[in-house]
Amino acid sequence: MKREHYIPFNKEFLLEQQIAVFAEDEKKVDDFKKLFDIVEHYYHYEAFNLNRNLKQNYALFDPDLSENEREGFIGKSDFLIFKETLQTVLAHGNYTRIDQETLDKAFNESDLIGLNLSIDFNAFKDYELYVRGQHKAKEKVTKYIFWKKEIEIEYYDRVMIYLNYNDADYLKEKKVKLGKMPIDPGSIGLKIFKRVPKNDLETIFPNAIPRMSTRDKLFFWVPGIGGGISLLSTTVIPALIGMYAAYQSGEAINLLNSKASLNQGLIALGILCLYLFRQYNNFVNKKIRYGKMLSDSLYFKNLGNNSGAFYSLLNSSEEEVLKETILAYAFLNKSPNPLTADELDEQIESWFATKLNTDLDFDVTDALSKLENIGLGIETDGKWKVLPLEKALIQIDELWDNVFDYNQKTAML
Repeated sequence: MKREHYIPFNKEFLLEQQIAVFAEDEKKVDDFKKLFDIVEHYYHYEAFNLNRNLKQNYALFDPDLSENEREGFIGKSDFLIFKETLQTVLAHGNYTRIDQETLDKAFNESDLIGLNLSIDFNAFKDYELYVRGQHKAKEKVTKYIFWKKEIEIEYYDRVMIYLNYNDADYLKEKKVKLGKMPIDPGSIGLKIFKRVPKNDLETIFPNAIPRMSTRDKLFFWVPGIGGGISLLSTTVIPALIGMYAAYQSGEAINLLNSKASLNQGLIALGILCLYLFRQYNNFVNKKIRYGKMLSDSLYFKNLGNNSGAFYSLLNSSEEEVLKETILAYAFLNKSPNPLTADELDEQIESWFATKLNTDLDFDVTDALSKLENIGLGIETDGKWKVLPLEKALIQIDELWDNVFDYNQKTAML
C-alpha cells in the first residue's frame, strides 16, 4: 500500500502527544495550547476565505441552483479560478488524484459485486477522482451459488469525484442517454464518499449501467445455443419429421415411440430453459446487489454534494494544515539544534512508526512552508529552527491582530 501524506489522527490527539514533553511545566503546557488555539483560528479564517472563493466561482456551474440564480453569476464566476482553488484545498487536505491506470484497473475488476458496469464518458467534458486514506478489510462474497469466500478488500477512506458535464448540444450530437438521471448539461458535479472499495470506483459514477460480463455471457449463450441446437436436431425435430412423414404417406405411426422421443426432447429442452433462467437470474441478482450498494453509497456513504461538499473538504483541509504545523513546530522546538528538512522529516516519520505504529510520508516541505508563512519558522543555511514559545505567542498574536486591517482612530481622522 502506497505511503501518503494524510495523517490518520485528529489534531487534539496529536497536540496532547506533543505537550506531554512539557508535562512538568504547567506554564509551557498552557502556552503551547494557547499558541495553537490562535493558529487554529487563523487557519479557520483562511479556510473561510477559500470557501467564499469556491462558492463565488462555482455558482455558475452549480446544478443545485436554478437557471435564474446561475444567470446572476455570469461574468462573476471564473472556472479556472474555481478549479485552481479546489485543487489547492484538496492538496491542503492531503487528497491525491487517482491516475488513469488505477481507474482502468478498477473499471475492469470488481471485488464485491462481480458485475461489469458500462459508463458513457461522452457525458463528461472532464472527470477526476481524488482519494485520501486507505485500509484493508475482510469481506465475504458469494462464489458459485452457495459457496461463500472471504477475501481481503482495499478501501479508500475518502473519495471525491469531480464531473464536468458536456453541454446539451454535444450530448445530443453524441446521442448520450442520460435516462432518468437529474443531470444539468454544462454543470459541474462534486460528490464525496467514505469507504469506497478500490476496485469498485466505477460504482460512484452516476451513469454506470450494469452489463453482463464475458463470463456471464458465455455461461448463458454457449449452453443455450449449443444445447438447444443439439436437442432440437437429435430428438425433437426428428420425431416431428418422422410423425409428419408417416402421416403424409399414410403409414401407421408408432405413437408410443414417437411420443416418448418427443417427450424426452421436450423435457431436456425444459431443463435447458431452467438452466438459462437460473443463469439470467444470477445476473439479475447481481444487479440487485449493485442497486443496494448504490443506495448504501448514496444514503450511508455520501458526505456531501456539489457546494455542500466544500464544508467537508475545507474542514479536512484545515485540520491537516494544523496537524502538520503542530508536528513541525513541536519537533523543532524540542530539538537542541536547528534541523534540515530531511532530518525533521526523518524524526517525525520515525516517531509515527515507533510511537503510533503508522507508516506515513510526512509532507515536511509543506509543513515548513506553513511555519515560515506565519512567522514561526526560520531557515538559515538550509537548517530550520522555530521561535521559542514566549516569542511565538507574541508573533502569532500580532498576525491575528493584523487579519482585519482596521484602526478606529485612523478611520475617525
